[in-house]
Amino acid sequence: MQIKSKTYIMHLENLPLDIGYASEKVTLRNMDITECILGGHNGKTQLIITTPLIDDAFLEELKIIDKILPKDGNYEVTASLVVANNTHKSPSLDNFDFYIDDKDELADFYGLRLKGEPYNDELTKAIILISKDGAIFYDDFVLNIDDKFNIDTLYRKIAAAQVCYTGKGCH
Repeated sequence: MQIKSKTYIMHLENLPLDIGYASEKVTLRNMDITECILGGHNGKTQLIITTPLIDDAFLEELKIIDKILPKDGNYEVTASLVVANNTHKSPSLDNFDFYIDDKDELADFYGLRLKGEPYNDELTKAIILISKDGAIFYDDFVLNIDDKFNIDTLYRKIAAAQVCYTGKGCH
């Protein structure tokens, strides 16, 4: 898959996981160097957002996404922002956990690593929505780093992911 940024053309090192596949549990680190697990079947809907660049435009997108996320009760969605390395600073958003993919597990299992300049070895700009049963329910890999996520579709997919849960895990 080709990904653009201004006049540059990069590509993903591996193919992304397909919708419907069981998500992989990956170990990431937070800013305190504590290991954390994302993905897999944990009984919660998980939203994972990756990016090669945290700028003002991206932060505005995260704020819009934050407004549509269910926060409490049976329909809570955990939201995580993941970057490739510790050169990025946490944007300190209240409802997003911030993680570093220091072991490249997320990049490898989910096909998120960019190859080529200007963001070689960074994670591409993407959304991965994992349903409560651990299946990849929706993804949005933007083909141009400057493009915005499709928030309307994300909103509908979050709602759908909440009501399709059977409690039996991914099959």
